Amino acid sequence: MVATAQSFRAQLEEAVRGGHSQLHPFTEAWVNGALSRRQLGEWARQHYHYVGRFSQWCALVYGRCADQEARDFLLENMWEEEMGTRHSDLLIRFAEACGFTRDDVLNVEVLPSTRALTAWCYEVATARSFLEAAAGLLVGLESQTPGIYRRNTPPLLEKYGFTRDEVEFFLVHQVADEDHGERGYQIVMRHATTPELQDLAVRTVREATAMRWQYMSGLYRRFVLGEERL
Repeated sequence: MVATAQSFRAQLEEAVRGGHSQLHPFTEAWVNGALSRRQLGEWARQHYHYVGRFSQWCALVYGRCADQEARDFLLENMWEEEMGTRHSDLLIRFAEACGFTRDDVLNVEVLPSTRALTAWCYEVATARSFLEAAAGLLVGLESQTPGIYRRNTPPLLEKYGFTRDEVEFFLVHQVADEDHGERGYQIVMRHATTPELQDLAVRTVREATAMRWQYMSGLYRRFVLGEERL
């Protein structure tokens, strides 16, 4: 039997909460003021190679999406990421405030866990169904962002001493991704029309949260625990 909209929404939200990276040890260390500026900058260098490609993955999904409303949303999402001051450039600004250069960000050695997340995103965008792409990218990943950044932005200002200009990347995404995540939920709920599709969407959301958690674990192990082999 097809779950009601309320029940299905609750299942999706629980799938996100169950693996939410706002509770990861790396986030906890960040929030507690236990990281150095260099460690924060190392996060930014890795994160650039994830977030900097997000609009490209949306473009790949856009190209094979038959839903006009969903296409409009994906186009708006890409526009916000790429036009004016690119969100990825705001992330570079933060990395520079941490003591790194643009070249340091662009030419970083990408960790295996970061590569795993980006490879998964590419797979979902190109080789999975539209429903899986929406569930994975928009609900499983993008909807997490406001919850993470609402926790780790205040410490950047209050404990680490950054300016609001230096942390604009985080302030922008608290607002933009709140709307993006909600619209992602609506798209998934509209397209998951059978019990099988609803189950598939929930599984894909769980998979997405697991991939992001693994990515965060790679950061934690390398830059907090100091492990050389991941």
